[in-house]
Amino acid sequence: MLISMSYLVVFIIAFMLTLVMTPLSARLGRWLRLTDRPGGRRAHQGEVPRTGGIALFAGFVGAGLLVFALSAFSIWPPMGAEDRKLLTGVLTGSVFVFLFGLWDDWRELPAWPQFAAQFAVALIAISFDIIVERVTLPIRGYTVFPLWITYPLTIFWIMGMINTVNWLDGLDGLAAGVAAIASLLFAVHAYSLGQTVVALFPLALAAACLGFLPFNFQPARIFMGSSGSMLLGFALASLSILAPAKVATALLVLGIPILDVVWLIIQRWRLRGNPAMAGRDHLHYRLLNLGFSQRQIVLLYYSFCAAFGLLALLIEDRFFKLVALAVLAGLTLALLGWLAKRK
Repeated sequence: MLISMSYLVVFIIAFMLTLVMTPLSARLGRWLRLTDRPGGRRAHQGEVPRTGGIALFAGFVGAGLLVFALSAFSIWPPMGAEDRKLLTGVLTGSVFVFLFGLWDDWRELPAWPQFAAQFAVALIAISFDIIVERVTLPIRGYTVFPLWITYPLTIFWIMGMINTVNWLDGLDGLAAGVAAIASLLFAVHAYSLGQTVVALFPLALAAACLGFLPFNFQPARIFMGSSGSMLLGFALASLSILAPAKVATALLVLGIPILDVVWLIIQRWRLRGNPAMAGRDHLHYRLLNLGFSQRQIVLLYYSFCAAFGLLALLIEDRFFKLVALAVLAGLTLALLGWLAKRK
């Protein structure tokens, strides 16, 4: 009963903090002139503040600190030493990427400082033992990677996830909604593995995203900005690899945006020689050009991410999870290939 109450309390606190902070963040963004104007890749109407990351940070980190405080005072089951170290790393990395994201929102930095910050936060995660070390592979089963694989793989995973969420943040409500779905599934997965305290953190992240969505869904009154997308990317990356790693769940629920990023990097490198160059060649933009509305595209993403994420939870056999991944990859790559042939 106490554990069930803790989940409800954390969810409500994260949701309400974000819900209250979002309009305040919008006012602050207008006051500081941190707004996006229509033009180029931006097709919204009027000036929209890009300070929504402040509200997301308040909801997620605020609820996370509450978990630490109530555990310290034994108001609910205490946090183990290993969980304390891992979750401290999640919050420390979240603070770092949030502050850097705010700086990027203020200065609109070039690509290289962003990659440097992503690399730095990956090292922060590693220093707290947030690493891709123990996974269950389809053929080999339970596997423990050596450090020479673990560290580069962790850096690649965290940097890749941050960029995935950043590039996904192109339509109103898309990144926040997909992150909410992924976080809820991570929470359920963590709880099913007996990680009762760890599960509180993805639950808080999901609640923060849901508190932000009423203001961010099309037509958006506020954008999350780099502070929000980098925060969500790092939080999803780190929470998905808290031992034991939930990589299969992450790959299935976020498979479409991940494959879109991989496809874009290859295509941009081949055609332009610069994968970091911005453009309207993302999958969601291509669907928009086909005549789909923003809401239709966003709801389509939600449906596929939720469906394949649920498959990851419901299917226990590793072989069938691999089949589901192959089907998802095949469908997504076929769609991307077809769209690439259309001008």
